[in-house]
Amino acid sequence: MNKTKIAITIDHESVKQLDQLIKKHIYLNRSQAIQEAVKEKLKRIERSRLAKECSRLNPDFEKAMAEEGISEDLSKWPKY
Repeated sequence: MNKTKIAITIDHESVKQLDQLIKKHIYLNRSQAIQEAVKEKLKRIERSRLAKECSRLNPDFEKAMAEEGISEDLSKWPKY
């Protein structure tokens, strides 16, 4: 995967906490710790966006749509 170098500004306390994680060998370096934190945050945002979209669904309509296919004549289904 290609990587891009960026410069960021972080408060002193957060840097101290990052450095403690590195001392404990949880991360190899600051870059790795920050990269994993950003990935995790992006995943959370995507999951919350998906949850928000799912909450807009009408459960009764979705159930009816799912059951519509089940009610078809089973003899038309291919044998497995």
